[in-house]
Amino acid sequence: MAMGHLVPMVELGKLILRHYHHRFSVTILIAEGPLDTPDVTTFLRHISESTHSIYFHYLPSFSMNPSLHGNRASSFVDLINLNNPNLRQALQTISKTYSVRAFVIDFFGNLALNVASDLGIPTYYFLTGGAVTLSFFLHLPTIHNQTTKSFKDIPTTHLHFPGLPSIPASNLPEPVLDREDPAYNYFVEISLNLRRSKGIMVNTFECLESPLIKIITDGLYVPDAPTPPVYCIGPLIASPENKEGITVNQCISWLDSQPSQSVVFLCFGSRGVFSTAQVREIAIGLEKSGQRFLWVVRNPVSENNNINYSEENKEPDLEHMNKAFLVEEMKLAMSMEKLEDGLVSAAEVENKIRALMEWEEGRLLREKSRKMKEEAMDVWSDCGSSMIAFARLAESWVDRRYNHYCEQMQMVVNSFDSVMGFGAATPYTSLAQKAMSRHFRCLKDSIAAQLKHTCELLGEKDGTRASGVTKGETPRLKLLEQSLKQQQAFHQMGMTDQEAWRP
Repeated sequence: MAMGHLVPMVELGKLILRHYHHRFSVTILIAEGPLDTPDVTTFLRHISESTHSIYFHYLPSFSMNPSLHGNRASSFVDLINLNNPNLRQALQTISKTYSVRAFVIDFFGNLALNVASDLGIPTYYFLTGGAVTLSFFLHLPTIHNQTTKSFKDIPTTHLHFPGLPSIPASNLPEPVLDREDPAYNYFVEISLNLRRSKGIMVNTFECLESPLIKIITDGLYVPDAPTPPVYCIGPLIASPENKEGITVNQCISWLDSQPSQSVVFLCFGSRGVFSTAQVREIAIGLEKSGQRFLWVVRNPVSENNNINYSEENKEPDLEHMNKAFLVEEMKLAMSMEKLEDGLVSAAEVENKIRALMEWEEGRLLREKSRKMKEEAMDVWSDCGSSMIAFARLAESWVDRRYNHYCEQMQMVVNSFDSVMGFGAATPYTSLAQKAMSRHFRCLKDSIAAQLKHTCELLGEKDGTRASGVTKGETPRLKLLEQSLKQQQAFHQMGMTDQEAWRP
């Protein structure tokens, strides 16, 4: 799992516990695989040591033969398929101890939805990307049905997405260009399963992508079926808490000594790997720009592995759609153009850095980004859009639990009435209903125990009627009243019956 997926998931767990620790516990399932980096292990160890209320359940690890896969997307598919039996076992084990109210799956954990559905567990998707990512995958089945050809065979055909600039088919993510690629079918299945989920959480906030979010929630991306509830609960980023024991990095000390807003920061994610040639072009462009910079750089693939770098080794993304939205619609970014060989030249890097740091265009862009940052901080205030969306999501879990318990309570009441007569349970259900959302499991056991005890007092087993009493008769209500008075007398004498029921 990439850090860009893992960190927001952990922050979501912290968020749930921060506001609903008295109602929910959080367990995160970790599927270890050959694509993991050492950073993942370090991060998980730190969270385990500093956040004891989040539990990690590690699925059994296994190795994969990289020669069997054409690209990384196919590897993701195989990795998830191999983990399904382990996932089922984990959910069954957890369900024996806890009542699982929601199963939140990462976008790439798509096949887990079928496992959870078989077990009757409500499933939600969590997208670490924004509304643009969600819009693409909600709309993929529609554009899939518009042609029988692979998108790579119709590269100049423009595809239309409601509320977004149209893009040529050649600009779609690599895994969906070829219909014969196993990854293509997997991503189509993700798109269909998104519609089956109980809801979709997106790591974005409304004011950042409000027009597109409204179009999605209005149902324009799923014209032939209901759109699941969409919860914009971002930004979810690593919190600055628990800094004790962390050594200040030399880079941070250097940053603190630089003038405000004078440093160019480059970071392409834990899976952001470039060829040696591209790394060289970026380095030259940075140097020639004359700007201070901090670059989180990974060694090129060809220097660390016995394989050659290719575009297929990249993690699937929505580069072209994101670029069109950020540059053309939101005006929050500048685009860098590639050469025919796919490289971004040093001259292009230098030019765009100078534009960002020295020109009026860059100043306006940075000012707009600063304002968006302030709005991003406000969304988690008490009346902020993300806080409201999160509260709506969490309360839906509470309501679902309450409704489930109501059904269980009604079953118990019906059983009680079948023994004691219609309406016998009414004096007790009022208080039980009030306590049900937090204490129903205990109440249910108490009611069931009292039901069993009453049956034994009346000479009945398993709720069957005593001899000589026909259906509809309620003389046993008087016996129940006598029993309760007897228990009250025992209580006053300090001889409380151990089986006495207290709602």
